[in-house]
Amino acid sequence: MKQSSNKKSREATAFLYERLSRDDNLEGESYSIGNQKKLLTKVAKEKGYTNLVHFLDDGISGVTMNRPGFVEMTQQLEQGKASAVFVKDLSRLGRNYIEVGRLTEEFFPDHDIRLVAVSDNIDTAEGENELAPIRNLFNEWYARDISKKRRISNKIKGNSGEPMGLPPYGYIKDPNNPKHWVIDEEAAQVVRRIFDMTLEGFGTEQIATQFEKEGILTPQTYWIQKGIGRPGKTKTRPATKWNGSTITHLLYQQEYCGDVLNFKTYSKSYKNKKRIHNDPENWVVFQNVHEPIIERAVFEQVQQKRGKMRKRRTSNGEHNMFSGLLVCADCGCNLHFHFNQGNPEIKYFNCSNYKGNRGTCQSTHYIRVDFLEEVVLGEIRRLTKFASLYEDDFLKAVIGHSQQADEADRKLKEKELKALLARDEELDGLFERIYEDN
Repeated sequence: MKQSSNKKSREATAFLYERLSRDDNLEGESYSIGNQKKLLTKVAKEKGYTNLVHFLDDGISGVTMNRPGFVEMTQQLEQGKASAVFVKDLSRLGRNYIEVGRLTEEFFPDHDIRLVAVSDNIDTAEGENELAPIRNLFNEWYARDISKKRRISNKIKGNSGEPMGLPPYGYIKDPNNPKHWVIDEEAAQVVRRIFDMTLEGFGTEQIATQFEKEGILTPQTYWIQKGIGRPGKTKTRPATKWNGSTITHLLYQQEYCGDVLNFKTYSKSYKNKKRIHNDPENWVVFQNVHEPIIERAVFEQVQQKRGKMRKRRTSNGEHNMFSGLLVCADCGCNLHFHFNQGNPEIKYFNCSNYKGNRGTCQSTHYIRVDFLEEVVLGEIRRLTKFASLYEDDFLKAVIGHSQQADEADRKLKEKELKALLARDEELDGLFERIYEDN
């Protein structure tokens, strides 16, 4: 009896799926989520379904099939909770020819599910539609074409100096001109302090610890409280839990000098939305576009400090010659310089990512400075002895190393030249296409 009741409930249940992305916004109001709901509800009721369940994905491209609403709907279909699926057209299911084809040709028939695509006049209860595969192919071509046009448009915008990304922490979009950034003074004060503390010799973890003690909001929490929307998944962590990686990321933002850096990331294809870091030589940089938060000289000083040998110091200001040169053998994080609290004469390094000190590394990798000095001094003596006994071999090794460095520098310059020549040809092609389109 219970099984019969479940079967009746399934037969009366229809899933109504609505999807809208930026690409579909170009098609006009008829594609809005609200209008899709009205249309599908009306048609489903006319076809005799009384239990209607809506699933939607708003602002997600149809190229990817990993959409929250769509995934939840297919999971419930596998559990046998509905007998029909209604969509405005096949492109709502997706713009991936292979995946949508597998869905309509295998998944729905295997689970005895009726598919109704209203605008495409498809109803599997009335028989197969021979044009459905062709429609799926056209839907994917549409996504490919939109992606191609958007890439060309983005290249033109990016090469004209218009910021292609969102403003970093410390800036907001100008209310009067979204293409221009203005300083968000509250966040900018935190940014200036990060740079000042770095120049004073504090490490990223030390800065993060200090900010956490003072209750300063992390960038993600700050944006949420200010109502500033940012893409990506929101990580559940305390509002003031700063990480050293966040500090490092902010220290490398050249935008704080007032510059615009475009094409820092790219995607391989219109089907793969993952952003990949671009080589710096492929970036397009425009200087002094907006008001700077950090003076350029200060920014370059910090980059030089972090890019070469970063001298860390303790709370009383003492430096050590090994600071910034030692890394953890397990996690690769820097080893930080410390004093023994009970006996200040004992100086040592340990892993900055040690889990007992806010990190995740299992070992402290503790090493005393006096022992380290003995090891390094022993190596220097060994090398000096080798140079005195085998002067010719030593000179050959030094010269060989110098030649290798010169060769590496030459290859880097050749790579930069090839990239610039390729960019020149690409721009010529873009200008020709723009002229032909107009």
